Amino acid sequence: MTDFGYTINKSHRIDLDANSTLLAEKVRLSEPSFKACIGCGSCTGTCTAGRFTQLNLRKMQLLLSRGETAYIKKELEKCMLCGKCMLVCPRGVNTRNVILEMLRVLSNHND
Repeated sequence: MTDFGYTINKSHRIDLDANSTLLAEKVRLSEPSFKACIGCGSCTGTCTAGRFTQLNLRKMQLLLSRGETAYIKKELEKCMLCGKCMLVCPRGVNTRNVILEMLRVLSNHND
């Protein structure tokens, strides 16, 4: 690792080399529309559960893509699967299925 004369606090550090993106790839294979997400935040903006909890689908997708899976499952379980996010997605991402696939992949990974 190169010494640049400063350090990054451990809590703010993202070690992309140590994190595995295998789980995100599994979700992309089982739900191809996951690749079409542009991270616009429409899903998060219309989320009913997100108004009462910290559920943020855009953040969960980003964390999964980075391989940071520490608390994703707990947050995704707050989803009510109402489908409002699917209605507003400009790219037609099947967000409900993406959430279910993320939960399935994370459950299989933790077992």
